[in-house]
Amino acid sequence: MKKTYRIEVDCANCANLMEDAARKTDGVAAATVNFMTQKMIVEFEEGREVEKVMEDVRRACKKVEPDCEIFL
Repeated sequence: MKKTYRIEVDCANCANLMEDAARKTDGVAAATVNFMTQKMIVEFEEGREVEKVMEDVRRACKKVEPDCEIFL
């Protein structure tokens, strides 16, 4: 399943760091962060609880970019 989230990130480099953090999160099959549109697209692994995985993604992104926001 793929879902799109609105994000708030200050620079393209930060968006890249968030994308890498999201991709490495358990339960995420693929992730893309677009700085220009301020959107994150996450594809989840089959059978995973989307809300739980997104909380893990949010925590991982906050570690690399504390000022970022992901609107769940």
